[in-house]
Amino acid sequence: MRLNELSDNPGATKNRLRVGRGIGSGKGKTAGRGIKGQKSRSGVSINGFEGGQMPIYMRLPKRGFNKPNQKKFAELSIRRLEQAIEAGVLDLKNDVDANALVAAGVVRRVLDGVRLIGAGKISKAVNLKITGATPGATKLVEAAKGSVTIVEGRIVKAEKSEKPAVKKPVAKKAAAPKAEAKKPAAKKAAPKKTAAKLEADDLTKISGIGPVFAKRLAEEGITTYLQVTKLTAKRIAELDEKLDLKNNITNDDWPAQAAELMKAKK
Repeated sequence: MRLNELSDNPGATKNRLRVGRGIGSGKGKTAGRGIKGQKSRSGVSINGFEGGQMPIYMRLPKRGFNKPNQKKFAELSIRRLEQAIEAGVLDLKNDVDANALVAAGVVRRVLDGVRLIGAGKISKAVNLKITGATPGATKLVEAAKGSVTIVEGRIVKAEKSEKPAVKKPVAKKAAAPKAEAKKPAAKKAAPKKTAAKLEADDLTKISGIGPVFAKRLAEEGITTYLQVTKLTAKRIAELDEKLDLKNNITNDDWPAQAAELMKAKK
């Protein structure tokens, strides 16, 4: 079942009552407003009117405001960064900027920039060029002999550089063919044994996976606990974006749950 197939039970919703449509409707003539009076007239708005005294919405003080130029940053947690480092999807030899994070599937989109947050541990040195970072997250990166460089302004997506034209090699004249020695007939390779199909597990036992998500994961070829435990950071990012999982794999730690279920299964 999909979202566009959901509907209310019969009788759960009713059509809006159309007033002033004849006496047979029960709300004709005066349309439920009664006879005469200020409230029966059109163009009258007395909500909040207190007879002339200062109304409550004017007596109360006003505080705060909504910032008109508020920026929205893509958040990158230390834990997510460590998963990407362990999976090897980041090139640690070069500076890692927002475009590299998006290309590796660590961050979905740049928005107004990338901001490093959270706590945890970094196992390898990484040089980040991002829009912002919390003091605690910066210390963790520097403790691993890495660096965090703050880049001001919005990061523009890098355009693909044009590849230089490659000169075609000049074809050399073919030498006279030599008499080839007869090679012994190659032995026929023994047919490979096909791996036995893994028996599908009940993925709904994992917290955060219902029948719908289990079906979608099966369509992606994931049907066993073992496959869930072997999900890489790149694969997790792909599934999160394709199936709209809203980062449930990382938040609910599906691989760890699958590992525990495998132990219980044995």
